Amino acid sequence: MQQTGIRNETFGADKIGLNHLSSLRWNDDEKTLYDLAIARGEGVAAAGADGGDGPLSVTTGKHTGRSATDKYIVRDSETEDTVWWANNQEMSEEKFNILLADFLHHASGKELLAQDLYGGADPQYQIGARVFVEFAWHALFIRHLLRRPETADLPGFTPDMTIINLPSFRADPARHGCRSETVIAINLKRGIVLIGGTEYAGETKKSVFGALNYFLPTKGVMPMHCSANVGDKEDAALFFGLSGTGKTTLSSDATRTLVGDDEHGWSDNGIFNFEGGCYAKTIRLSKEAEPEIYATTERWGSVLENVVLDPQTRKPDFDDGSLTENTRVAYPLDYIANASKTGMAPHPRTIIMLTADAFGVLPPIARMTPEQAMYHFLSGYTAKVAGTEKGVSGVQATFSTCFGAPFMPRHPSEYGNLLRDKIAAHNATCWLVNTGWTGGRYGEGSRMPIKATRALLRAALDGSLNNVDMRVDENFGLEVPVSVSGVEDILLRPRDTWGDAAAYDAQARELVDMFIKNFAKFEGHVDANVKGAAPKAA
Repeated sequence: MQQTGIRNETFGADKIGLNHLSSLRWNDDEKTLYDLAIARGEGVAAAGADGGDGPLSVTTGKHTGRSATDKYIVRDSETEDTVWWANNQEMSEEKFNILLADFLHHASGKELLAQDLYGGADPQYQIGARVFVEFAWHALFIRHLLRRPETADLPGFTPDMTIINLPSFRADPARHGCRSETVIAINLKRGIVLIGGTEYAGETKKSVFGALNYFLPTKGVMPMHCSANVGDKEDAALFFGLSGTGKTTLSSDATRTLVGDDEHGWSDNGIFNFEGGCYAKTIRLSKEAEPEIYATTERWGSVLENVVLDPQTRKPDFDDGSLTENTRVAYPLDYIANASKTGMAPHPRTIIMLTADAFGVLPPIARMTPEQAMYHFLSGYTAKVAGTEKGVSGVQATFSTCFGAPFMPRHPSEYGNLLRDKIAAHNATCWLVNTGWTGGRYGEGSRMPIKATRALLRAALDGSLNNVDMRVDENFGLEVPVSVSGVEDILLRPRDTWGDAAAYDAQARELVDMFIKNFAKFEGHVDANVKGAAPKAA
């Protein structure tokens, strides 16, 4: 019998020390959680496509994104020599034990909700996550984002990791060895994650991703912050890219099956989605440009996060970023009509690395060797412009190694070497795609036409781009098509799109210098071939 609803029994809560709860709701379904969230005042029902109740709309208070500076990994015998400490903050075992005891005390007398879920579609590599939360909408969110066991599996479910998320908990920096009253503490040896002082639900999802990022490389599996889709010829493709580069948008192609939009593994079996849902940005979401994602914002059960609603119509205003630019919608993968039912696909034939180059230097598409792919993977470049995030003015270069540095517990070279080896073993073709600016930097040029980007991607994915004449980019040494059907030739020659060629050359030298300075920290961890893939200004 499925374990659901209010339970007096602990069903494993006592194993973590949650012995004194007033009650525990176990594996409630979506309707129960949706209704409970509204009854508790945690959120309101937004309008659906038919005018009735649609998504659950919630706000997350002062935390509208991840609290990266409040995340810690316990430094112990398991992690001492395996975690990349230059990129991860440490917490002592002593402080973690105090924090855990205080979390358990804080939970006493409360009603919590628990969900038993999996991270990873491939049964050979998935991990079981038992998640305890205070909010019904947090339970609905993580039920969408992770993978649900078959009902028959629940009685024997054994978690590999346990997450306790208590937004009402306030950490004490002096007592708990942290920075503020917000804390995300990860004990990899014990498989416990403690999240307190933030209502942002993405912390729970990213905790599972972080654990997979840590454990999978030891099994020869490459964990990746990327989206993935597959065509009818079993031609799978990966899309790496930081926020704002088009990772979700470009992988949501109605002509191809969506494997997943954010997190995947690459094993000897092929690729597999870590998740059971999608967590898409909605700021300035357009029904015309992104119809599949837009449709999920009108469906019952989706979760709209920090999206402003019209008080009369209850319809979302996706152009309103007054709460945050990081507005989101969370929904189960089957809300996308062409989504994969298995979350698995063959080895990728094509790898796309997306960048939004706001300096207007990079070509719209370029082919990379495996060594160049490793170089650009470790670099993880994009550029942010004014208005995309608080505190950003003008143009700022961003280098986030592996296209997801905050989620990488191990040294980037481990992930880079895994990726390069898998690219070589499976003969994948790698492309760098610039969805940023052309004809000048941000404020002077224009955004790369989405029609051109889609045409270039189609040619890359169907293999026809491998059969066109190429030239070598004068700054980055990458192969750039000379001409592609459906794309203006001049777009493929960035220097010619600028009105002032000397200004382009100066900007290119500046960008190349940024790459070289950023990569200096990796030079001791890569071989001569990867070092040789560095750009060189003309």
